[in-house]
Amino acid sequence: MAEKVLKVALAGAGAFGIKHLDGIKHIGGIQVVSLVGRTLDKTRAVAQQYGVDHVTTELSEALERPEIDAVILCTPTQMHASQAMECLRAGKHVQVEIPMADSLAQAQALVDLAKQSGKVAMCGHTRRFNPSHQYVHQRIARGDFHIQQMDVQTYFFRRQNMNAKGEPRSWTDHLLWHHAAHTVDLFAYQCGSPIVQAHALQGPIHPQLGIAMDMSIQLRAQNGAICTLSLSFNNDGPFGTFFRYIGDTATYLARYDDLVTGRDEPIDVSKVAVSMNGIELQDREFFAAIREGREPNSSVAQVLPCYKVLHELEQQLQG
Repeated sequence: MAEKVLKVALAGAGAFGIKHLDGIKHIGGIQVVSLVGRTLDKTRAVAQQYGVDHVTTELSEALERPEIDAVILCTPTQMHASQAMECLRAGKHVQVEIPMADSLAQAQALVDLAKQSGKVAMCGHTRRFNPSHQYVHQRIARGDFHIQQMDVQTYFFRRQNMNAKGEPRSWTDHLLWHHAAHTVDLFAYQCGSPIVQAHALQGPIHPQLGIAMDMSIQLRAQNGAICTLSLSFNNDGPFGTFFRYIGDTATYLARYDDLVTGRDEPIDVSKVAVSMNGIELQDREFFAAIREGREPNSSVAQVLPCYKVLHELEQQLQG
């Protein structure tokens, strides 16, 4: 008997929403039936490209459609928590892109509501799913690699309010509550040990954007492993996040879905998972958890400790 087709609404037809649409094309039994965007014309153009029939500028309109089982939110950071809770109250499973909130209070409220709802609520902490990081995680799980230190660089050139496609953005990104969240969560996840010490410094505040453009973060896990994270919106290439795992038996450098040794020797990670696309793997986990009635990897509850650390760091920076 064929399994039920899961019908999905996707909110946010920008750069990251398109990444999800591209990933979902390769997952059987999933149909995106509603696309929510900020402007109707641009959203309709994306919907036509991906064969989505329903287009709207209002999330509430999509949530009123009874056939929709689940929602993926790729909207501005400041809307994530409130929209995720709106989806849960409407009886829909929800995957919200990272970060699930830009404050600890909102993150906690989302986790509490998710528990009450009984629905799958997941946050897109993609680094847990990239094959490069899964390879390292599998070695750690087998007990033949232990992290001593992680050195991470997250670098972009965004002195204006632009998105990943180089287009003007309607909201302001944030080094701490968005980009640092990837590494803070990944460090604790890979170590299998909670973060017990965290420190942060930030550079000058941008006069127009109102955010720090440079930041440095240090972390220590309960098991003794340490992490140093450097972030910048001022870096004129190369762009992206680069992870160096220094362990007791090896050194690895992860660049998104690629992995090399400390001597820059390529490692084949093509057999680690069914895809080399971290976003697709993230979506596969979301839909599998819905079908199997279980908590997904990267559930909002699992990643909440990350947001507690971000809150502590924010308090330091404001002190």
